[in-house]
Formats: sequence, structure tokens, C-alpha cells
Amino acid sequence: MSLTTNPRTTDSPKQTVSPTRRPPLTLRDRYGDRVFNIAAITILLLSILAVVYPLYFIVIASVSDPNAVYEGKVWLFPSGITTEGYERIFADSRIWNGLGNTVIYTVLGTAVSVTTILFGAYALSRKDMPGRKILMLLFVITMFFDGGLITKYLVVRDLGMLDTVWAVVLPGAVGVWNLIIARSFFEHTIPNELREAAQMDGATDFKFFFQMVLPLSKPLIMLMIMVHVVAHWNSFFDALIFLNDDSKYPLQLVLRNILIQSDVSSTGTTGGDIESYAAAQRIAELTKYAMIVVSSLPLMIALPFMQKHFTKGAMIGAVK
Repeated sequence: MSLTTNPRTTDSPKQTVSPTRRPPLTLRDRYGDRVFNIAAITILLLSILAVVYPLYFIVIASVSDPNAVYEGKVWLFPSGITTEGYERIFADSRIWNGLGNTVIYTVLGTAVSVTTILFGAYALSRKDMPGRKILMLLFVITMFFDGGLITKYLVVRDLGMLDTVWAVVLPGAVGVWNLIIARSFFEHTIPNELREAAQMDGATDFKFFFQMVLPLSKPLIMLMIMVHVVAHWNSFFDALIFLNDDSKYPLQLVLRNILIQSDVSSTGTTGGDIESYAAAQRIAELTKYAMIVVSSLPLMIALPFMQKHFTKGAMIGAVK
């Protein structure tokens, strides 16, 4: 008869684990993180101040007495509050006309640019597209070589687009960099298995693009809309080159004319009631700051509402 020992009753020496002791914190370890955090916060606050203060100064200068601005009395709070600059702007029909032109150019240009980029980027992202690499190479070449302004003007003239809205909208409709971003988004975000599953259910390429790709690409669409809205709203160079009719000038071009002309009466924003040049200069300063506020305010209001779409996960649950 063999005796077996029960492992449950076998006495085993107790293993004591000594707690690991952390070395004492040195003065460098104790205050290093705190110094870094203070330095980082200070740099960030100074950077924010460098960006925000010029905008704030323009706002308070637009409602302050220009003489006080010249004397350096306006730096934190407005002085000699007046709304004369805004009153003259909103009473001028040319300003309203330029604002309306800018809205038209922005809406139409953004719609054309976003539509062409989405269609082109999706086509270039399909690996079964013939000549895909050659077409992409031709697009990339345009990023390094440009025909120049004269060639661009001759093309616009020969196409009969001079002094029309299409001269402002079409020449820069497709940005190659935005096209590359959109193509990369489709390649890495829209899985090929999703397209194969849609084809098995009888969906055509157009149906798959409109009913599945576009709903899953809302962050990309909002990004493209934001980029092109800002670009078209602030654009004035194409209008300066291709437009001859003052009634078709965008708001930014009207603002440019105000900023570079010292004679305010020649801009048509002050009327004929100003007799002295000093008074004209005073109105020029009020109008200049007020114009900057009026032209920038719509974008500052709209962009925060569009920015929330960047953080949404578009592909969650798309493939099961």
C-alpha cells in the first residue's frame, strides 16, 4: 500500500514578495513636469494671443474714433465709440452688390469643386479603372509645372468666359492636393468588400456611389466644403484678372480697392458730403476696419458649426 501525499495538505514555505520601492524623487523629477506644463501653457497662451488680439483690435478699431486709434489710445477697449463706418458700408449699394457676388461665387464654386473632386477621386481610387496611374501622374505634374498667368488668361479668353462668373469658378475648380486627399480617403476608408457585397445585391456603380459611398464620406465632404468655402470667399485675384465690370466684383476685390486707395471719394463709399481731406481719411479708416469685420464675420460664424463633423466615425458598422 503506497502512501500518497495530498498536495492540499503539503506544507510549503510561504513566499513573501517584498514590495518594490520606488527611488526617491529627485528635485529634477519633482519639478520637471511642472516646469514643462507651465512653459507649454505659456507658449500656447502667447500663440493664441498673437492670433486673437489682431482680430479683437480690428473689431474695437472699427467702432472707435480714428484719431484715438492714430494716437495709440485704442489697444484694449474702444475709445470714442461710433458706428459711422458700418452705417456708410450698409448704406452703399456697391458693398451689398459685392457681398451678393461673393455669395454666388462661393456657393457655385464650392458646389462645382466638391462635385468634381468627389467624382474624380472615387474614380481614381478604383483599382479596376484603366489608365488610373497615368491619369494620376498627369494630375500630379500640374502641381510642379504651370502654364503661367498669360496662358491661363488666353485659355479663359478663347473659351469665351471673360467677364463672366465662370471665369472665377472654373479655372481653379479642381485642386490636385484636395483630389489626392479625397482619393486616399476612398482607398483606405471604403473597403472593397463593401462594393462586392453591393454588387451581389444588384447595385450598380452609380447606385453604390450615391447611396453608400457618399453617406459614409460625410467627414471628407465637410472638409472639402470648408476648404473651398474659405478659398472662394477670400479669393479676389481671378476676379481682378478676368472681370472688367465693376458690378461683378466680389466683396474682397471691393475691400482691396478700399485698402489701396487713399482718396476715399474715388471708391464711391463716402458720397460727396466730405469737404476736407482729413475728414475723408477719417472715414477711410472707419470703413476699412468695418469692411474687414463685415467680410470675415460670416466665415467665423459658419465654420464652428461645420467643424463638428470631423470627429465622427463614418465607417462604424459599415461592414458586418
